[in-house]
Amino acid sequence: MKLPATFRALEYRNFQLFFAGQLISLIGTWMQNVAQAWLVYRLTHSSVLLGAVGFSSQIPVFVFAVVGGMVADRFDRRKVVIATQTASMLLAFVLAALTLSGAVRIWHIFVLSTLLGVVNAFDIPARQSFIVAMVGRADLMNAIALNSSMFNASRVVGPAVAGILVATIGEGWCFFANAVSYIAVIAGLLLMRIAEKRRPESAGSALANVGEGFRFVIRNPPVHALLILLGIMSLLAMPFAVLMPIFADRVLHGGAATLGWLMGWTGVGALGGALLLATRTELKGLSTWLAAAATGLGCFLVGFAFSTSLPLSSVLLVAIGFCMMVQMGATNTLVQSMAPDALRGRIMAVYSMMMMGMTPFGSLLAGAVADRLGAARTVGLGGAVCVLAALAFWRVLPRIRPHTRRLIGAQRAAQA
Repeated sequence: MKLPATFRALEYRNFQLFFAGQLISLIGTWMQNVAQAWLVYRLTHSSVLLGAVGFSSQIPVFVFAVVGGMVADRFDRRKVVIATQTASMLLAFVLAALTLSGAVRIWHIFVLSTLLGVVNAFDIPARQSFIVAMVGRADLMNAIALNSSMFNASRVVGPAVAGILVATIGEGWCFFANAVSYIAVIAGLLLMRIAEKRRPESAGSALANVGEGFRFVIRNPPVHALLILLGIMSLLAMPFAVLMPIFADRVLHGGAATLGWLMGWTGVGALGGALLLATRTELKGLSTWLAAAATGLGCFLVGFAFSTSLPLSSVLLVAIGFCMMVQMGATNTLVQSMAPDALRGRIMAVYSMMMMGMTPFGSLLAGAVADRLGAARTVGLGGAVCVLAALAFWRVLPRIRPHTRRLIGAQRAAQA
């Protein structure tokens, strides 16, 4: 049966398996994210430690992603993802056991978060660069958009379920559910039928191979402009989620359930943004969407920072999620469309460094600034700087468009 254009990537059996497994697993991941944030807040009531835990879980991506990208380009990407998903499952079981037994301490959370960050440094470049093997370059944009929609559908369900479970039976069962959910994605990966490609032998050293990805990014203005903007948004906009327990408790006077709903509303907006991207069938005009989304993200963050009404905050979070998703999804699509397959893992490693690797610095900074200025002023200040960064991107956009078309044309010709 022919699927509508919005869902055309789901015509591929391998992507169907990936999509179904990841959807189940990501619901568990979002449950764990919300439950862990609430557990840290319950144990410490500290905005600094909320930021520090976010830092510990994401700084390994910044440090090790380039190595993860090299691994993704040298080894079978499906096997790498199976290994990383298995490691993530084991870490979730350990956290569940510690929490359910009542033995969990804040240092346990720091250690396990750091280890999960190391796993993600290898998982993200491999998983992102593996998508093209499941669908081919022609449907890559749709597959990336559907992958993002799946991520954000789970972001709607997971936090809402986590908020209810944390309030009724505690954080430990959220961690256990997350661990079990990894079985679905591992099973899907094992059932795929993908011919293993022989990776070209590299003549240079490991350090030189890592440097190839950075050289491609630096030498191509559209790629580094996109990734710099993404890095700024990751540093100053995305860490607002780290402070969400404070907004739920002190600003909106709720509890774990309120936190779950707030995170869920962000997911609703992001899901809408991902589905909108999935309707696109060409790359033309995508950079304009990206610039508009970055501008909107900063503006809506300023509005959310000073809202004291739950309905208004919810509406603003929908808009924030929508803009965040359009910017990240469009950046991913454009970068992958310009990336040679031989360098895809390493280029996506640089993408990972900007998307997730900058977030820990933002989390740490947000936690420290919020301790002095308060959560509202911290988020508002970050949003204002994001608006300035988006306006700077608008200015360079006309100059980088010809380079973008040249790079995309070169990759299409190489695959012909």
